[in-house]
Amino acid sequence: MSHDHNHHTGNYNQAFAIGILLNIVFVAIEAGYGVAAGSLALIADAGHNLSDVLSLLLAWGASWLATKPATGNRTYGFRKATIMASLLNAIVLLFALGGIAWEAVGRIFDPGPVEAMTIIVVAAIGVVVNAITAWLFVSGQKEDLNIKGAYLHMAADAGVSLGVVVAGFFVMLTGWQMIDPLISIFIVAVILVGTWSLLRDSLNLALDSVPKDVDMEKVKNYLAGLEHVEQIHDLHVWALSTTEVALSVHLVTTDDALGNNSLSRVQQKLHEHFGIDHSTIQIEKQDIESCMLNRDNCKS
Repeated sequence: MSHDHNHHTGNYNQAFAIGILLNIVFVAIEAGYGVAAGSLALIADAGHNLSDVLSLLLAWGASWLATKPATGNRTYGFRKATIMASLLNAIVLLFALGGIAWEAVGRIFDPGPVEAMTIIVVAAIGVVVNAITAWLFVSGQKEDLNIKGAYLHMAADAGVSLGVVVAGFFVMLTGWQMIDPLISIFIVAVILVGTWSLLRDSLNLALDSVPKDVDMEKVKNYLAGLEHVEQIHDLHVWALSTTEVALSVHLVTTDDALGNNSLSRVQQKLHEHFGIDHSTIQIEKQDIESCMLNRDNCKS
């Protein structure tokens, strides 16, 4: 049975290029002014934006690798590179957040003077830059975990930069320097929520768990309810990439009614109703007993 392996993954080359360029320029500006103004909040945000540049590069590279054709040694091609990029992005972010939190706690006990107006202006530019970059990925973030990682990073940064603007105004109005490291800890907390979700989802996909958008009970009920199907076994569902899902299953039938035409319709239904792109279905006659065919019922 033939499969169509040419999937439309979305062309985000321009979005990645624009997002990376904007953020590289902004990181240089923000870090420079952060040092000049003595603001840990600006330096922390610049450090995180630098990690976002690396994240965007990883996501872009993985998306490009996923389009490469399969080879004799890599029969699925490089599709899983998108999952590995998402996982690596989450791990790098966790380390970066730990460093920011450590420095912020130290600043709480020994806060230094900051230039509030500099913080406000630079962080406001960050709101614009991050919001534009997030918008570039908003259309694909619901279907692709790799794109979602890029989107979440930039959307969180836009919100965090807005928080830094607010901190600058508070410092200007109250003179309370401790607000700056407190906002840095807030930055860490906000980003940690999205990062933990990204880490959990990408780790699950890397371990071939069922993608969270696939309802296994409904898949089982659909397959078990097919005409002439007595039982099903060896059902597996896993992610080929952050956008493609695969399934394999054995169907035990009461007759030979499930031919190629019937299987093609089943594959179409699995794609339309469950988002499963690649399905491999093995048909077995009810009266055949073999441990190679049905390991679930074999005695050890």
